[in-house]
Amino acid sequence: MYTNGRQVLAHYLQSQVSQNFQIDIHPNATIGRGVMMDHGTGIVVGETARIGNNCSILHHVTLGGSGRAGVDRHPKVGNGVLLGAGSSVLGNINIGDGCQIGAGTLVISDLPPHSVAVGVPAKIIGNFVDVTQQPSIGMNQMKGTSDFDDITFVSADI
Repeated sequence: MYTNGRQVLAHYLQSQVSQNFQIDIHPNATIGRGVMMDHGTGIVVGETARIGNNCSILHHVTLGGSGRAGVDRHPKVGNGVLLGAGSSVLGNINIGDGCQIGAGTLVISDLPPHSVAVGVPAKIIGNFVDVTQQPSIGMNQMKGTSDFDDITFVSADI
């Protein structure tokens, strides 16, 4: 709708959704298939943000801009990413496929695929051993299981 010249209607619908559900997703943001917004309250997704397929986004996650107008200023999130509650990903950065971002983490630089990051600012604490694993799948939107025992990662030296 937004890209087909109906920006006013797209913004109106976005405003109504935001008011009723406390979720603010810009109508020009790109969202892949199989994305789960668990307890969606407080989710913010900016205009040029892209979210890959099969991602899990918990409450109060922000995919925010760099503050610069007229440029591609929002994050690009790969496939199978888990964004923990209250995490913020700011600026035109890339989050690699299969990453897991811990609750309350502030990400301001790129994350390589299959990494686990926590902290303010984000620090990589490990990588998934089996790169076919997607942490988001353990969130139960696709497999019907919440058992994380089959997901193994290696700790980084801290």
